[in-house]
Amino acid sequence: MKWMRRASKAAFFLFLALDTVIFSGIAYLNATVSREYKIKQGELPVFDAAVPITAVYQGARMAQGGGTPALGDFFHVRLKAFGIIPFSTASVEVVDELHVAVLGTPFGMKLYTEGVLVIDLTEVETETGNQNPAGAAGIRKGDYIVSVDGKRIYTNEELSAAVENSAGKSMQMEISRGGKKKKVTLSAARSKETGGYKIGLWVRDSSAGIGTLTCYSPATGVVCGLGHGVCDEDTGELLELNSGELVTAQIVAVEKGSAGSPGQLKGRFTREVIGAIDLNAENGVYSKLQGQIDLSELTEVALKQEIKDGEAQILCTVEDDTPKAYRCRIKKRNAAYLSPTQNLLITVTDEALLSLTGGIVQGMSGSPILQNGKLVGAVTHVLVDDPVSGYGIFAENMLAAAQEVEEQRRAAS
Repeated sequence: MKWMRRASKAAFFLFLALDTVIFSGIAYLNATVSREYKIKQGELPVFDAAVPITAVYQGARMAQGGGTPALGDFFHVRLKAFGIIPFSTASVEVVDELHVAVLGTPFGMKLYTEGVLVIDLTEVETETGNQNPAGAAGIRKGDYIVSVDGKRIYTNEELSAAVENSAGKSMQMEISRGGKKKKVTLSAARSKETGGYKIGLWVRDSSAGIGTLTCYSPATGVVCGLGHGVCDEDTGELLELNSGELVTAQIVAVEKGSAGSPGQLKGRFTREVIGAIDLNAENGVYSKLQGQIDLSELTEVALKQEIKDGEAQILCTVEDDTPKAYRCRIKKRNAAYLSPTQNLLITVTDEALLSLTGGIVQGMSGSPILQNGKLVGAVTHVLVDDPVSGYGIFAENMLAAAQEVEEQRRAAS
């Protein structure tokens, strides 16, 4: 009897260990296998995973002679590890080859927010002590002040004038927070130092910067750049734009990066307008092109499952006015398919680029990444403690946003 109890106990712990292994394996697969795939006509889904993955559709394994889907088909498949352990589902869309004009050229951004952005709150020193009317009314850092007493506010100067003209009387302000509007009531305090009226805010109405254009999509007429959204430097939040435009730019100097101190490309805006900013999203900035781009040489866009760990090239402009290709290595991150932007880990290996910049620097965001003659992605961020390395986004993710811009344009027309 004693040996039976020991055997039962051993079996229990064996099953417990097996369950733990299976659970951990499923958790790993859910974190590393995408939920959305695009495939080309005549192909079947291929899954970049550490174990064999089988896609099951309408009760049949697609890889076993069940036929291949046609262009334009959209369907869902059940995913099974080793062909037996179900762990998730994925959507599959059959697409044609997508070609773009790869750029790698610098551009300037001029951005104007919806209202003025609150970047900080401060005390107002009055005859009776310190006050903060804005904070007391519930205004927070990151809010946008859209109007005062029903009058739209577009600039810092307009807000200052409205506050001063209130002469301390009650005002009603409309603010935008997280895309939702609300109204607050407050009265400005009279400053002991200046005698003027203040509400205790630091605000900003515009922003500007330098980045790199990734590509132009002839299918949508959209220019894609940056690879990440434009965020306010103080709040860290994505800027809610009222308007903005992209213009051509020229690199005039390079500040070399080092560990703990990211470098940057310094440039100046030139006069040619590329287009209005139609979308500032977490995966880049997008604009309908106002002008012409040379379409004599187009490059195929690699689907995310086609990208391999290994050698690649970064195309960027860091000297003169012509984009050049520099060697690098890329590796898919463990959770590459779950992030909208940080999909690839990039390591610069080209001695010429390392000599010029120290690696990846601010202003290189959006620089195209090429592998085996295809556009695979774009540079997005530098690792501050190791500027030789940084992150990149899948080109497929950026082109999906470009398609969104075109669909919004069609819906509005």
